Amino acid sequence: MSRIESRPTDGLSYDTTEPKYWNKEGLEKEIDRVFDICQGCRLCFNLCPSFPLLFEASDRLDHDVRRMTPAEKERVIELCWGCKLCEVKCPYTPRDGHEFQLDFPRLIMRAKAIRARENGIKLREKMLGNPDLLGKIGSITPGLANFGCHNKFQRLVMEKLLGIHRDKKLPDFAGETFDKWLARNPLPSPPANPTAKVVVFPTCFVNYYNPGPGKAAVKVLAKNGCEVACTSQNCCGMPALDGGDVEFARKEARRNIDAMLPMVRKGFKIAAINPTCSLTMRREYPHLLTGDDVKEFSAAIVDTHELLWSLKTDNKFNRDFRTTPGKIAYHIPCHLKAQNIGFRSRDLMRIIPGATIATVDACTAHDGTWAMKKEFFELSMKWGEKAFSGLRDAEPNIMATDCPLAAVQIEQATGTRPLHPIEVLERAYRDDGFADKVPPPQK
Repeated sequence: MSRIESRPTDGLSYDTTEPKYWNKEGLEKEIDRVFDICQGCRLCFNLCPSFPLLFEASDRLDHDVRRMTPAEKERVIELCWGCKLCEVKCPYTPRDGHEFQLDFPRLIMRAKAIRARENGIKLREKMLGNPDLLGKIGSITPGLANFGCHNKFQRLVMEKLLGIHRDKKLPDFAGETFDKWLARNPLPSPPANPTAKVVVFPTCFVNYYNPGPGKAAVKVLAKNGCEVACTSQNCCGMPALDGGDVEFARKEARRNIDAMLPMVRKGFKIAAINPTCSLTMRREYPHLLTGDDVKEFSAAIVDTHELLWSLKTDNKFNRDFRTTPGKIAYHIPCHLKAQNIGFRSRDLMRIIPGATIATVDACTAHDGTWAMKKEFFELSMKWGEKAFSGLRDAEPNIMATDCPLAAVQIEQATGTRPLHPIEVLERAYRDDGFADKVPPPQK
């Protein structure tokens, strides 16, 4: 039975720009309130290890979460990897206008931010929170950097010094970044009457590690009559938020807004390839910075397939597919579900003649930098097994996911590297994209 008032305390804040967000006493009030609501509801018992730990402690303490030790509460916070599936499932959220105003992921983010402000940010969190810096360094000599990431001795040193698990598969640095590819391959000339005006936001991961989805996005958008642009940009800031580094996340957000808002004011949408980036720029930027320009920018963010689906709705989507992938096992990223925009990449792949989709709705438990850490890697593989087994059991021709980090986790577990759905579309447009030709139309 609940022992705590369920309505918000005077410590409620999910907005980093509010002074009370940083008040530790207010945070503790909200932790007790939210933990109490969650232990009385238990809808999220199977989403991540945070909730089973919370419920076990609650049962042991006669359902009084206030009796949990600081260490027990901290462990619940540490085990949250930020997938946001609990926010999707929760019936008590601000999104639904419920009086409880419960947002578990933002509460956890707040706790990490206050802890980081009080105790400082560890070297590992600083390093993982700045993927652009890592990417720039690794891209100077990608072969040497990749050797270090595969060498057992180097990985042991990395684990000892930085706390990155020695067995965690790390993405290889690309021989040519997306930015360098763009420099060699000028963007298509804009059509006279474009179907849409789009700035591609490739993400730091695509730029430095896997340019394929970025190249495919440029080609698919152009094939669908869009005016395509790529402007100065940097990491969305979510890796910094994962480590509690709100100030650096703010700087990342400010730079992106200043760089791309002029394009927004010319009628461009910002199409993100990674759902985490679109979620962050859409949902988190207004909680990091104030101003109408922030809201204006966030309102212009779209998922790439969301934009393409709008063309399909207006009968402007190019259906000139030449080859077919056959059966696709498609993994739904958690941060795509959290945006409540539907599964448009899946729906677009279904349009390819001869394609069938087996949808796998389960978290891979990579979630930003969480699975890379020594203390969480093995747990991440355990909690991701539902997704891994679902993809294996589908026995597909190819696997696909919108999330590049989920793709790394899936490859580690299954031995198969999934394609991004935009790559599936781009290949299907080509005569040599897949082995099987598009079946002729039935008479």
